[in-house]
Formats: sequence, structure tokens, C-alpha cells
Amino acid sequence: MLVKTKAIVISSLKFQEKSLIVKCFTLSNGLKSYFVRDAFSSRKASQKIAYFQPLSILEIEAVHKNKGTLENFKEIKTAVPFQSIHTDIVKSTMVMFLSEMLHYSIQEEEKNESLFTFLETALTWLDHHDDISNFHLILLLETTKYLGFYPDVSEIELPFFEMYDGIFTLFHGVGSLTEHESTLFKKLIDLKFDNDQKVFHVIERQILLKILIDYYSFHLDGFKKPKSLEVLKEVFS
Repeated sequence: MLVKTKAIVISSLKFQEKSLIVKCFTLSNGLKSYFVRDAFSSRKASQKIAYFQPLSILEIEAVHKNKGTLENFKEIKTAVPFQSIHTDIVKSTMVMFLSEMLHYSIQEEEKNESLFTFLETALTWLDHHDDISNFHLILLLETTKYLGFYPDVSEIELPFFEMYDGIFTLFHGVGSLTEHESTLFKKLIDLKFDNDQKVFHVIERQILLKILIDYYSFHLDGFKKPKSLEVLKEVFS
């Protein structure tokens, strides 16, 4: 079946000497993997590979056989031409980390238009702003809304956040954050991309990042800690 859709590049893996396997989150069909033959062998190789940088947003035409095998692109073009994301060291490190997080988080081959729209809007915002210290934290927390484990904030005034059940509680249990960590987490829940990014210190961001990674690992089977985490910490230290 020939499909025209937007797609966000989640990962690209070199296959043998000349080809790529590209995993995309598509607007029309959710997660899809594509085989790009001879990606490194043509005169326009660098131009072709540039399409598949982390979290690039593409307009694709592809043949979907839907048999669990690798699909094939027929045409590719850039849907949202980023101005700074792949050239700014802080932003490029951030999207490399986020693409890894999404790689281990989006696991189903099914349409999720609301998640796609959220990611596209968020990435476009990132490309046009410079005050971005908390962007990755906000995006990861907001993404849990679309993955089905956003914290229950109905009793957010209670002192402890319980990670396993995703609720705020009166008592400190085995899976609970400390009161200080819970307070930081509450501040993050209230935060939006356009808010003052200086609301957290560096150490507080590191605490929140660890909380979010742990939260994802509690709620997603097969989730792995991203390899780019240490690079991200280095850039934000």
C-alpha cells in the first residue's frame, strides 16, 4: 500500500557498508522501520543521510506492506526545516537523548496522532527558542500523557509521589520519592515550555532527569537507560 504521511525520525542504524535501517514514528501508522539501500554510496549521500538525523520531521511517500518486515521509501522531503536543532550543540545533544528515550518508549505499530502532533509542535518550539534548559524534562513528562502513565494529580497537595502507581500519597512508601524530590516533581508538573527556565538549578535538573528515567523504566517493559545520558549531563553541567 502506498502511503503519504509525515514521519519523525526516531533512530537510524548503519546496515552493512552502504545501507541504513531507519525507524520512524509516522502520523499515519505509528512506528515503522524502513530500509534505505545505498545510503552511503551515491554522490548525494550526505544529502540523503541528513534526512535521518535524530527527530527530523519528514514528509514521506512509502510502500507499506504491513507484514512485519522493513518497509521502503519512495520519496522523502523535509516537512519542517530546522534552523538550529542540528547545529546548536546543546539542542543536538538534547534531541539525540530524546530520540533514544522515544526509541525505547514508543513500542506499538499503531497510530497515535495526538502524540505525533505534540512532538512536532514541541520540536518546532525548540528550534525557535534559546532558553531551553528544561525542555527535555517537560517533553518527557508530557509524553507520558500519550503513553498512558501521566501522574495522577488529583491529590497533588499530598507530600510524597509514589512512582509505581503514579499518585501522590500521605505516607512515604518503598516506591516513593522523598519529600524534596516530590516537591521538585510538582514544580515540573506545573511547568510549560514558555515558563522561566531558571526555575531549577543544575543539580535539581539532574535529580528530575533521574526521576523521569526511573519513572519510564517502572512503567515500560524493555525500557533501557539511554547511552547518550552522560553526554547530556556533560553539556548541562
